[in-house]
Amino acid sequence: MPVIGFLSSRSPRESRSVEAAFRDGLKESGYVEGQNTHIAFRWADGQFDQLPALAGELVRQQVAVIVAIGGGSAALAAKAATAIIPIVFVVGFDPVVVGLVPSFNRPGDNVTGMTLMSPLLGQKRLELLRELAPKAAVVAVLVNPLSPDGIPEIGDVEAAAQALGIGIKTFNASTSSELYTALIAISDLRPDALLVVSDPFFLVRREELIVLAGRIKGPVMYPFREFAEAGGLVSYGANIPNAYRQAGIYTGRILRGAKPTDLPIMQPTKFELVLNLKTAKALGLNIPPTLLAIADEVIE
Repeated sequence: MPVIGFLSSRSPRESRSVEAAFRDGLKESGYVEGQNTHIAFRWADGQFDQLPALAGELVRQQVAVIVAIGGGSAALAAKAATAIIPIVFVVGFDPVVVGLVPSFNRPGDNVTGMTLMSPLLGQKRLELLRELAPKAAVVAVLVNPLSPDGIPEIGDVEAAAQALGIGIKTFNASTSSELYTALIAISDLRPDALLVVSDPFFLVRREELIVLAGRIKGPVMYPFREFAEAGGLVSYGANIPNAYRQAGIYTGRILRGAKPTDLPIMQPTKFELVLNLKTAKALGLNIPPTLLAIADEVIE
């Protein structure tokens, strides 16, 4: 029975839906845990510095495939740990730009996967945020400086802010204490809006983040629908469960003999705008009809 190594930057408690999506993809490829495969889970719980050691454990266990999930840090740790064991990743950044793979069509000897292409969405997220706050002059941006997923997005946001005539103030957070400190500082700044940059660390702590962000009393743009479902005002980004499901399909194909280099990097074909009207009412914000009309989902 082949063993799949599941290396995640996230935590098991908040990853149930995406873990289920991964299992669905595996099942589509003919693999069911406990019947014809086993999954060895390793969770970093948002602590990226643990990923190299966790990847090393899976390599020593000689798993058949490593699924590096929950952002670029997991994928980079897996690649550094082995050049032999096949790796299937889900990352936010462009994997060619950071050197994870040489090309989208022929990704490499032992590495393939999916990208959410989040860095390209910074401009669109800021434009949507401007519609929620038309008179916004200053927007706070929350980023994890230790993550390879969020940093590339900052350049796109800054360029868009300059074009829109918006001032940007960046705040860093890579631990729970830094997250609390950053959001208190943002609250003291009293910005017109807040944009949260894509990052698995923020996703792991989304409930805590949303509660603290409520102190700002203004619109907050989040990168993925999981934030809006947890009570965040608005999100715009790729569908993460779809990427995990595709990772499951690729993993099953590799177990059946496919080579990673023959499996091209997958990219999202659609990005979702999700609005939470309950949160909007609590904040006293009116959602423009133009946004309601284009929203993929409205939570009431």
